[in-house]
Amino acid sequence: MTTAAPLHCLAITGEFTIFTAAAWREQMLAALAAADEIEMDLSQVSEIDSAGLQLMVAAKREATEQGKVLRFSGHSAAVLDTLDLTDLSAHFGDPVLIHSAD
Repeated sequence: MTTAAPLHCLAITGEFTIFTAAAWREQMLAALAAADEIEMDLSQVSEIDSAGLQLMVAAKREATEQGKVLRFSGHSAAVLDTLDLTDLSAHFGDPVLIHSAD
């Protein structure tokens, strides 16, 4: 029997959209299989659409069902704007930085 690593970090970079969803899904599933605690860094996400949001929701649900911890961190401006637009920030339970209106 193998034990999962205590923490796995996955950086989501570039587009997190319908065009990249399949590749990111595989990486997210591998991260969930590899560790009991996963941190997904969203600081380099340049674009996100409903497919990216759907993957975030599905990954959080899967982690919870498996008794694992999944955190999203470093939310880029694109991610923050989309979370704000969809009012999903509270769903994930992760702290997010609020950008000031300049």
